Amino acid sequence: MQIPIGVSNRHIHLTKEHVYQLFGEGYELKVKKELSQPGEFAAEETVTIKTEKSEIAKVRILGPIRSLTQIEISKTDAFHLGIKPPIRPSGKIEGTPGITIIGPNGEITVEEGVIIAERHIHMTPTDAQTFGVEDGQYVSIKVEGERELVFHQVLIRIKDTYALDMHIDTDEANAGGLKTGDKGELLK
Repeated sequence: MQIPIGVSNRHIHLTKEHVYQLFGEGYELKVKKELSQPGEFAAEETVTIKTEKSEIAKVRILGPIRSLTQIEISKTDAFHLGIKPPIRPSGKIEGTPGITIIGPNGEITVEEGVIIAERHIHMTPTDAQTFGVEDGQYVSIKVEGERELVFHQVLIRIKDTYALDMHIDTDEANAGGLKTGDKGELLK
């Protein structure tokens, strides 16, 4: 059974307070493109993220507004920035590095929030039943092509509002020669 793959470039999730600090009081993010997960979108707006060593401009904001600010980068980005964020599931930012975020109307420094997102699969309870998996379980996914490989330690995340999609970062996609829309096979 095939699972669609989504390649996730570096991005940032912001709280309402941080959106206001970076873009101005009362500012609302503008939708550039809907994402694979219902209700989520890539915003028109971007920011710059900066460390003492370096910076990366035009980091896309993903909406909607979140309850915590989280910056998701690749291992390659982390090397460029001179930081060592852990590989974590989304929302698990305790003890992670901080970073400075620069917007058109201001800048903020968060004390924590930078992660390398753990590869994962979003699915509904019906999908989970079909694949015979449970929330929080780790599985392996085989991808074919010129650079065939197996991704181990892929986290299953189940929620009624999810759409079936495996999320990997750009480093992982490049290792497998993958692009958004390619498919992988769940191995038992």
